[in-house]
Order: sequence, then C-alpha cells, then structure tokens
Amino acid sequence: MSTPRFLKLPPGVRRTTIETSRGAFAVLEALPGSGVSERRPALLVPGFTGSKEDFLGVLQTLAASGRRVVSIDMRGQYESIGGDDPSAYTRAALAEDLASLLDALGPEPAHLVGHSFGGLVCQETVLAAQAPVSSLTLMSSGPSAVTGQAATKAQMLRDAIPELGMPTIWEIALGPDYGKRGLQDEIVAFIQARTLGNSEMGLIGMANEILTAADRVDDLVKHCADTGLRTLVLYGEDDDVWTPEAQAAMAERLNASKVVIPGAAHSPAWDAPETTATALTTFWNRCENPQTSSSR
Repeated sequence: MSTPRFLKLPPGVRRTTIETSRGAFAVLEALPGSGVSERRPALLVPGFTGSKEDFLGVLQTLAASGRRVVSIDMRGQYESIGGDDPSAYTRAALAEDLASLLDALGPEPAHLVGHSFGGLVCQETVLAAQAPVSSLTLMSSGPSAVTGQAATKAQMLRDAIPELGMPTIWEIALGPDYGKRGLQDEIVAFIQARTLGNSEMGLIGMANEILTAADRVDDLVKHCADTGLRTLVLYGEDDDVWTPEAQAAMAERLNASKVVIPGAAHSPAWDAPETTATALTTFWNRCENPQTSSSR
C-alpha cells in the first residue's frame, strides 16, 4: 500500500466523479494551468489496496505538460462503490471498467498507466481492445502473479477478511503498524479511511487475482507488434514486490522502454515524484511524436 506524503490537493487538481457505462468512479483530475489540454490525456490506475491518492504527488507535474490526467479508485476501492458480486473483481471485469473510463475521457486515445496490480488489469484492458489506448506503462508491476513475501501478505489478508472483517484487521494489525511509523495523524487517518472504505469482497477478489494471474506478456508482445502500441516498464531500484530483475526481464520481452527510478521502492510516484513524472512525460511525448523517438 502506498503511503502519501501529503493530502492537500495541489493547484489544478480536484476530486470529482466520472460517470461511465459501467457506473461512477471516484477520481482525482488534474488539468494544465491554462485549462486547455493540448496533448493526449492519461489514466492512472492504482494497485491492490491502493487508491487514486497513490498518484497525488505527480498529478500537477504531469498535467503541466499540457494534458488532462486522471487517477482513479477502481471498483470497490476507497471512494468508488463496489458490490458483493465476486465476478466484478476479476481482472477481466476490472479491465472492462477501465475501458468504460477510457471511453468517458473522450475520443482521443489516452495513455494508460497501471501501478502494481493495476498493471495486470491494464494488460487485460489493452488485450481486450475495447477502447483505444495511446501507450501502456507498467509501473512497479510484473508479468504475472506475485510470489514470496508479497504473495504471503495478500493471502493472509484474503483469508483473514471473512473471519475477522477489515475493522478488526485494522484494529489489531494494520493500525498499530502504521502507528509505529511516525506518520502525521492526518495521514494515518486517511489510510484508515481508505482501508475501511474498501469493499471487503473487492479485496478478496483482487487478492485472488494478484495471487493467480497468468503470464500474458507473449500475448501483449503480439498485440504491440500488430498495433504499434508502445510500452514503458518503470520501477524503483529497490522494489520489493516484483523484483527489479523480473521487471527488467519483462521489459526485454516486450521490447519496451525501461526506466529504473533511483532511491525508489514499490511506490515511485511517492518515493521520487519529480523523476517519475519526468519519465512519464518524456515517454508520452515521444509516443505522440514518433518521428523524434528511437525504436523503443
């Protein structure tokens, strides 16, 4: 779970809701200072247990390049209403949600960014080809299911929810852990609100998905070859969910651009926001002006 450094919205960033054919989604929307978007929009998707606030540190900088930038709560996350239907939280179903959001952003193809589990969902969105996409960025994400300590944590949370419920899990485990980190009271209060705002069925469903996701990189390679879609693999040098080696290998398979963020772990948008925003903007601009870019 990404931990925000601040919660105050920067100038040009607002909380709003986007209505789609698959329901309403809570978002943070950033616009250029001029209010006029001259470049293609971007849609930012958080990971398991995350939220739209995971990108708060980069939204203003990304929008300053002349584009509308939207970060979201996926279905059942924090302020986006979920439900009790387990089928709503498969990667395929969540990918349909993203396609509806891309449609709602307008006719121009958007740059799609998926952080962690959000990257797995974004892969499904691209492969389903239900909405045009300008580029795909896999941020601190991997080719398939998590393993090791990350898998153990996801499995423990999934198995504990039916027995204990999230309020008890927060009280006996998560709350005390965050309390020891020396965080500001408002940050801990936000993390608690986000944790308890999540749909419990959504958390169980997403945990199942992140624990069982198959490797679809070869399918993505073929799709990119057929469509010309360009990809970026971006991750922190100290990522502890999918290893840097696994993400580098995925980038090689995809023939993707690759950016390793120094001093960052699993949340580069908070660990190194300016470096991360610069990398994304540079990649997006090259995708929109291919004559100035290299083969990657």
